[in-house]
Amino acid sequence: MTVKWTVERMPPQSGRIAVVTGANSGLGLQTAIALAGAGAKVVMACRSPARAAAALDTLRERVPQADAELMTLDLSSLASVQAFADAYRQRHARLDLLINNAGILGAPFGRTVDGFENHLGTNHFGHFALTGRLIDCILATPGARIVTVGSLGHWRGKLDLDDLDYQRTPYVPFAGYANSKQANLLFVTELARRLAAKGSDVIAAAAHPGGADTTIKPRTDSFKQRFEDAVIAPIARRYLINTAAQGALPTLYVATMPGVQHNDYYGPDGFAGLRGYPAKARRRGNACDPALARRLWALSETLTGVAYLD
Repeated sequence: MTVKWTVERMPPQSGRIAVVTGANSGLGLQTAIALAGAGAKVVMACRSPARAAAALDTLRERVPQADAELMTLDLSSLASVQAFADAYRQRHARLDLLINNAGILGAPFGRTVDGFENHLGTNHFGHFALTGRLIDCILATPGARIVTVGSLGHWRGKLDLDDLDYQRTPYVPFAGYANSKQANLLFVTELARRLAAKGSDVIAAAAHPGGADTTIKPRTDSFKQRFEDAVIAPIARRYLINTAAQGALPTLYVATMPGVQHNDYYGPDGFAGLRGYPAKARRRGNACDPALARRLWALSETLTGVAYLD
């Protein structure tokens, strides 16, 4: 693209409804603010009611005329996903934009309430089930889109569908995150294929923020953390990574711009995809392998009990 894309070039979103997961901070909050500013009704789907309320105040400060509401969603719990979807369907008959944004990074090994490894359970299985629970509303909405947020971290993904519990593979927190982001892109690959096979005009695509200044990574009070905050973070912010608002641009581009196609993937256009403005992005082969994507989909249906688009 010869002209750098920003939210000022976003088409009007009046009359559209958007669900943004993880809208309480970082990329999700910036995505919600931009969509509300363009006229969309925004449902901020967040785990913590207190943090969500503060985020809604921030959104309304930035967009006084915003049409926005809060709904509780904990993606690490399939019961919460079900409850959210049931409540959403009671309030709304359509869904124009589902932004699968929320995620965790760097968590120690642990399991969700449903028994999944934390990263995969929250970042992938939660969004897989959410999409399935809302698919009827999405399919009923002309021109709807499902946008899943990936990560440069997927390049380190080595997802082993036969060892999701890390019985054989040593667990490393970032590797768990990378595997979940690989799963996100495999999900988009198969979701796009299934939608196309149904002849649906719903677009399933993905975006990544590059390096973005967000709060997704857990913080500690260690010397290492203090050193990063004092020395490394200011340099990174100045030269290497995007602000959260700029990191949200690829997601917003994929969600709103004409010409986005099934299984497209966008990210920043700068060096190594770390910062810049929306452009087509590359992904590792194991994140768009059709056979692996179909296997993951079948396994996800079995493990979550949510089957759709068969």
